[in-house]
Amino acid sequence: MSLSEKVLKGDIRSAARLMRDIDDARPSAIDDLKKLYARTGNAYLIGITGPPGAGKSTLVDQLTASFRSRGKKVGVVAIDPTSPFTGGAILGDRIRMNRHATDDGVFIRSLATRGALGGISRSTSDVALVMDALGMDVVIIETVGVGQDEVDIVKAAHTTCVVMVPGLGDDIQAIKAGILEIGDVFVVNKADREGADRTARELSNMLDMRPVLEGGWKPQVLKTEAQRSAGIDELVGEMLAHRDFLFCSGRISNFLRERNKRHFIDILRDSLYKQAMEYIERNGTLDKVLDDIASAAIDPYSAVEDVVAGMLKRG
Repeated sequence: MSLSEKVLKGDIRSAARLMRDIDDARPSAIDDLKKLYARTGNAYLIGITGPPGAGKSTLVDQLTASFRSRGKKVGVVAIDPTSPFTGGAILGDRIRMNRHATDDGVFIRSLATRGALGGISRSTSDVALVMDALGMDVVIIETVGVGQDEVDIVKAAHTTCVVMVPGLGDDIQAIKAGILEIGDVFVVNKADREGADRTARELSNMLDMRPVLEGGWKPQVLKTEAQRSAGIDELVGEMLAHRDFLFCSGRISNFLRERNKRHFIDILRDSLYKQAMEYIERNGTLDKVLDDIASAAIDPYSAVEDVVAGMLKRG
C-alpha cells in the first residue's frame, strides 16, 4: 500500500513518514496528498499564537489533555525556531508535552520555520491535512513566538487564540498592530502574576473599540494559569463556542473558501518559482542575467519580464 492508504487506515508510522517527506519537499509527497485531500475536512483546527514567553506550549499541553478527556483524538503541529546548525526544529515544544508521548490518541509533530515568515512554516497546512486524514478530531497549531504582524495562522485555523502574559512591558503595544485583529479568543496566561487583571482589562477595552459586524463574533478575554490547569475548561468551552458560531452562522463557507484560496495560491507560487529557477539554471540564463544586471546592460525588472516571456513561449 502507498503511504496515503496506510494513513487512511490510521497507521502512525506512515503518517510520520509522509509528514517528513512533505517537510523535505519530496515530490512523492504530492501524490499522496492528492489521494488524501478528498478524505479531509473533518478536523477542528485551532491556532495558538502570541509572543515568546507567553506559555503557549504549556497551554497547548493542557488543551490536549482537556480534549483527550472529552474522548477526542488530538494532533499538535508545533512550529519551532530553525536550528542554525542543522536547519531542523529546536524541539522545545515536544519536551513540554512529553506526558502525551505514550498516548495513541495524540500525535505531535514539530516543524522548523526554515526561514518562513508569518509564524508558521510552509508545510504547516499540508501536515495538518495529514493529521486530519489520520483521524484526528482536533489539530492544534502552535506558532513560533510572534510579534506584531506574523498572522498567517488566521488563514489556516478555524479558531485563533492569542495568548498574552503580564510582565512583558507594554503588553498591549506589543500586539495592537496585527495580532489584535485576528484573535477569536484572547488569553492572559500566567494570571497569578502581578498585572494580569490590568492586562486583561486593557485587552477588553481595546477589543471594545474594534468594530464588530452585526451578528458577528465578539472575542472574549479569558485568564488561565496553564501550569495549574486553571481556566483551561473555560478556554476550551469558548473555543468550541466559536466553532459552533462558524457553522451555525454560515460563516464557515466563507472561511473555507478563503483558506482554500490561500492554500491554492501558496502552492501555485511555489510551483511557478520552482519551474522558473529550473528554467534559468538549466539553460545558463541565470548567470547571463546576473552579468547583464551587474554591467547595467539590463535592469532586473526587464530581466524578469524576459524570463517569463521565454518560459511562456517555450510552454
